[in-house]
Amino acid sequence: MALILFGALFLLLFAGYAIAEGLSGPSVPSGDVAHVSDIQDEFANISKEQLDASMARLDTGKKPTEPGSDKYEEIKTEAMTELVEGIWLRGEAEEFGIEVTDKQVEAELETIKEQNFPTEAAFNKFLKDSNFTREEVNDLVELQILGRDIQELVNAQAPPPSSSAIEAYYEAEKASQFTTKESRDVRTIINKDKAKVEAAKQELEKDSSPDAWKKAAATYSIDPTSKKKGGLQEGISEEFVEGPLRAAIFDSATGELVGPVKFQENYILLEVVKLNPAKVQTLKEAKGQIEQTLSQETQQEFFTEFAAGYREKWAGRTVCASDYEIPQCGNYVGDGRPQNAPPACFEEDPKTPAEACPALVTPTSPALPGSVTERKPKGEPFPQRPLPEVQPEQGEEVPTGAPPGTPPPSGATGE
Repeated sequence: MALILFGALFLLLFAGYAIAEGLSGPSVPSGDVAHVSDIQDEFANISKEQLDASMARLDTGKKPTEPGSDKYEEIKTEAMTELVEGIWLRGEAEEFGIEVTDKQVEAELETIKEQNFPTEAAFNKFLKDSNFTREEVNDLVELQILGRDIQELVNAQAPPPSSSAIEAYYEAEKASQFTTKESRDVRTIINKDKAKVEAAKQELEKDSSPDAWKKAAATYSIDPTSKKKGGLQEGISEEFVEGPLRAAIFDSATGELVGPVKFQENYILLEVVKLNPAKVQTLKEAKGQIEQTLSQETQQEFFTEFAAGYREKWAGRTVCASDYEIPQCGNYVGDGRPQNAPPACFEEDPKTPAEACPALVTPTSPALPGSVTERKPKGEPFPQRPLPEVQPEQGEEVPTGAPPGTPPPSGATGE
């Protein structure tokens, strides 16, 4: 449940990275572990007492974690990150002119409680089990509101899609997204017993009216969904039907009884009752949906750029005391390894190899000339160049049919 309360707080937070060494600026006051500049004094410093309280809440073991242990350092880093990023969020909200009232916090908390706790006693138990005080919960709820309001304001700054971008999207997606393929409405009798399907056919050959189908489906069909509708199944497209059943549906005339057709474990009697021609939505009809899709894409890109600048700005305003530096601190000096990299990525002979290791350097992705459009502002990336061909040594042969650059097999010779 704590994660629910933290959810929106981390909406703004992306993978960390170290800021340049040698930051100059205000020092950390005595008794504090971090200082953030350009924010109200009441939020500017993180005291050792605040950190200890956060660490105590995060330390969920039966016994207090031993100082100096790896687990202790993990808890300390998590607590510092939580506190520092909470200050950043308040500072950014202040610069946006966003304020949250006590009434808003109460209303938001009531919504959270209604969605996650059946009773007040259940909520109080959560507070006890998770080591949250009511004041801490109120602070987190306030941060959740601030994060949501900041995102809404940033999204509102994203430019709306242009007419040309909408038209380009429509043309690119018309065949797949805005075209309803030809389909047929079919009445069916489905049963594992062929004799029952044949009995239904005999009855319907005399009278194949909707009422007769309703009676026959109720008597002979085992499909619970279609039998309630007189065996009717609407909008069947050819691409979703296979084998002899496809031919029975799409090669028969309207009103023709066909079957019994064996399909998997069942026998099917069917009659095509309506042909539905393919339909293509016009640009006017699809415009609203396209605008929404493109707006969401643009807002996501806009917010990602904002978040990168947000982290860099606030990390540059943050200084941490010795032994409390984290990547969010401007005076943090890392080892060049990504935070999300498993230790095995850097071990010479790890006992358990890492499943995947992140790139140490963020690659650039230049676009092919002429590939940048309003629909694809990042264009098409350059294709990877082929590896240079490996020339076989004398007496060695490259296997026939191997792609260029394939080295000869080890030990292969021309003998």
